[in-house]
Amino acid sequence: MTNVTLFQTILENFSNARLLCIGDVMVDHFIYGQVNRVSPEAPVPILRSMRQSTVLGGAGNVARNLSSLSAICYFCGVVGEDEDASEAQSLFDDLEGVKAYLICEKGRKTTVKTRYVCEGQQLLRVDDEDSYEINKKTERDILAQAKSLIQSVDVVIVSDYGKGLFTNDLLSSIMNEAKKHNKPVVVDPKRRDFSVYAGASLMTPNAKELQESSSFKITTDEDVEKATSLILKECEIKAVLATRGDKGMTLNEQGDIHHIPTQALEIYDVSGAGDTVVATLSAALAVDASMEAAAKIANTAAGLVVAKAGTATVTTDEIHKALTASVEQANTDKTMSWSEAQAQTIEWHRRGLKVGFANGCYDLLHPGHISLLNQAKKSCDRLIVALNSDDSVRRLKGPTRPLQNESSRTKVMAALSDVDLVVIFDQETPLELIQHLRPDVLIKGADYKVEDVVGAKEVFSWGGDVVLAELEEGHSTTNTISRVA
Repeated sequence: MTNVTLFQTILENFSNARLLCIGDVMVDHFIYGQVNRVSPEAPVPILRSMRQSTVLGGAGNVARNLSSLSAICYFCGVVGEDEDASEAQSLFDDLEGVKAYLICEKGRKTTVKTRYVCEGQQLLRVDDEDSYEINKKTERDILAQAKSLIQSVDVVIVSDYGKGLFTNDLLSSIMNEAKKHNKPVVVDPKRRDFSVYAGASLMTPNAKELQESSSFKITTDEDVEKATSLILKECEIKAVLATRGDKGMTLNEQGDIHHIPTQALEIYDVSGAGDTVVATLSAALAVDASMEAAAKIANTAAGLVVAKAGTATVTTDEIHKALTASVEQANTDKTMSWSEAQAQTIEWHRRGLKVGFANGCYDLLHPGHISLLNQAKKSCDRLIVALNSDDSVRRLKGPTRPLQNESSRTKVMAALSDVDLVVIFDQETPLELIQHLRPDVLIKGADYKVEDVVGAKEVFSWGGDVVLAELEEGHSTTNTISRVA
C-alpha cells in the first residue's frame, strides 16, 4: 500500500472515530474593523468595528476540528453561571457529531477571549476568565461524566489550557479509568511538570513547553531527541510528539524517532494550530493508524490551518489533497546523488537505523520485483535502491534496452512505499557505490549464492549481512519483452 493510499484510507475512516475530549472550554470573540485615526484621549488607535464573530476556543476548538473531520466527539468541560456559558453551549450544539456536557460551577466565569483585529493583525486581546482550580463537587461531576463515556470511545483527549480544570486528582483518575478500559490518552499539556500526565499514550508539547519541562535548550534535532527521551523515561509517557513551528515535528515513540518537516505553505495565523494537531492525531489513532502515520497526517493538517485566519479548522478533503501533493514531492525528494545519499545514510546510521541496499535495472516493474523489495524492506529500517543508468543497462542488456529511461524508472521506484532512497550508478556493478554508502544489509534474489553477490565481502568486513530474497516464479522482464515481441 502506497503512502497516498494509506493516508486516504485513514482519512476515510475518520467518520468511524469516536473520541472523548476533556478540557478547558473558551469562547473566542473576534471584532474586526478599520483604523483611520488615533484617539485624542490617549495615543492609541481607534478601531471602527465592521463585523464580529464568535467561535469555540481552547479545548472547544479541538471539538470543532473533530467535527470538521467528520469524527464523533463527546466533550466534557466547565463553564460559569453567565450568558457566555449559554453561548458556549449553543456553539457546541451547532457542531455536527459533537455532544457537549458542560458542568456549571457557581461563582466561576466562563473563559472569554476577545481579539480586536485590523487588516489581519491583532491590535489587542482581552481575556476575561477565572483560572483557579475547580472545586471538589465540580471535579466529581466531571469525573462521573467522563467515566460514563470513556468505555464507549476509541481515544481520550486531555486538552489542558491551564485554566483550573485539571486538578492532580482529576488527571490521575482519568488516566486510571482510561487504563482500566484500555483506551489510549492523548495529552496537550500546559503544566511544566509533565509527570502529572503519567500514563498518557501520547503527549503533544510545543517547543517552549518541551524546553520548560525538560530544562533542555531546544535548538537542534538532537536537543529535541534528548528532551523527549528524558520525558519518556521520567514521566511514564509512551510517546511524545513535539511540535516545533517552522521546523516541523519530532515523534519519539520509545526511542523510535521521526523528524517530520513542516508542510506549511504560508503562515498567516498560528492560533489554534495545536488544537488541529491534537484533533487530527487523535482521530487517526482512533481508527488504528500508527503513530508515525497519524503524526504525518496531523503535520499536514497543521500546515493547512496556519494558512487560515483565526482559530480555523480543516477538512479531510483538504488534508488528502495536501498529502497527495506532499507525497508526490516526497517521491521526487527520494532521488539523490551519491554525495546526498551518503549524507543521508550517515544520518540514518547516527539515529541507529539499519540501512539496506538493493540494486538492478528495474526496466519493467513486475510482481517479482515488488516481492523482492518487500522482503528487502523487512530486513532493514531504511531501503536504498540503486538503479543502473541507461548506459549501464545498454552495456548489460544490449542496445534495445532499457525500454524506460532512467528518469521514468526512478519515478516509478520512488513511488513505492518500501523504498526510502533511489540512486543511479553508471558502472558495470554497484561495488563502488556500496563502498561509498556502506549499507548494513545487501539484498539479492535467491538465484545468487552469497559468495557471488557483488559487495558481499565488503559488507561483511564492516559487520553487515547479505539477505537472499525468495523469488516469485514466472516473472522476468526479458521474458515479458519476448512475449510482447
